[in-house]
Amino acid sequence: MGIIPRSPLLQRTIKLDDHMTLSTLLVWPSPGGKLQRVPVLKLYPGLEPKFRCCTLNVCDISYYVGLPDAVVLRCLAHVPFYLYPKLELVSHSWRAAIRSAELFKAREEVGSLKEFLCVCAFEPENLWQLYDPVHDIWITIPVLPSKVRHLAHFGAVSTGGKLYLLGGGSDAVDPLTGDHDGSFATNEVWSYDPIMRKWAQGAPMLVPRAMFACCVLDGKIIVAGGFTSCRRSIAQAEMYDPEKDVWVSIPDLPHTHNLACSGVVIRGRMHVVHKGLSMVQVLEKPSEGWVVEDYGWPEGPMAVVKGVLYVLSNGVIYRQEGERRKVVISASELGKRIGSAMIGLGGEIYVVGGVRPERCNRDFKLMSDVDVLSVGSERPVWHRLAPMSRCRGTILGCTQLRI
Repeated sequence: MGIIPRSPLLQRTIKLDDHMTLSTLLVWPSPGGKLQRVPVLKLYPGLEPKFRCCTLNVCDISYYVGLPDAVVLRCLAHVPFYLYPKLELVSHSWRAAIRSAELFKAREEVGSLKEFLCVCAFEPENLWQLYDPVHDIWITIPVLPSKVRHLAHFGAVSTGGKLYLLGGGSDAVDPLTGDHDGSFATNEVWSYDPIMRKWAQGAPMLVPRAMFACCVLDGKIIVAGGFTSCRRSIAQAEMYDPEKDVWVSIPDLPHTHNLACSGVVIRGRMHVVHKGLSMVQVLEKPSEGWVVEDYGWPEGPMAVVKGVLYVLSNGVIYRQEGERRKVVISASELGKRIGSAMIGLGGEIYVVGGVRPERCNRDFKLMSDVDVLSVGSERPVWHRLAPMSRCRGTILGCTQLRI
């Protein structure tokens, strides 16, 4: 008489969200074998159809029922990033797998990498949050472990799946004297790995700086201009290789100004913009140095969407291509906000946080609002997303991160 197969016995179910459950089953891996605990991950309809049901017959990351390690990692790679902390509850081996570099590679291979928004505001101190635009939720990451209190005026970029913070200085104020407390500019470099969920310190910049331009070209981080610790404007520029953790000098900026500067990358070229000036210093290849252009760009927050520059100036969003300018939409309400950040993500413009004057400009409201404009549509319309759950007020850092 043949052996009658036994059905799994459900022992425990953990609800991950409205679309997904994680169950621990008791199964027999072979006739007469011992009971084994097997996590089963089920994605319900509502997600991508081809991933509606994904059963992981895994007792341990090194012991599978017919599934090799690579297959299990690929299954985990399809799970939304914000659910990984809950999946770690399955076992120590799953926790190790989820916090491994191999998982990031697997997400890249299966096409699961998504663009996240990274934001740091004046409050709380040195805290960053990630925004998941697919699920409209905010994720809080560990506090930056820098000894610099209220780090501000730093550079923030991402490359290779990591968030990088560079330079800047303390914006803390002594409550008794009202004086600024701490150094104005540092050469610190920090990176955050969202898979490992850890901060790490990198090789310091060659020159301490604050209020400088910071961009990524071909996977390398470029910093230029800004002010040193003695509040003197500088022309020095340098380049960082994240893989080698090494800084090298590159040609200086042709011009320096006693003004804060920022950088934007448009079609593979880094543009350094000084506040209040129409002159732009452009870098395409670090070995060839900078060229000076005058595009007549309006002053205001800038965002790049699919290689096109957009500027918020005098309560209006402009589309800027070279010297040509076109009005996109009114943003009069956003123009009343101070200290907000504007950034392109996907095919949209995000305006995040800031402060708003109230009561005849006597008080200021710290804002956590997020307003979005789809510039690719025929009739662009503003809409509001989930507000930041922790961060609020003046935005100190804002960038994209692909996870």
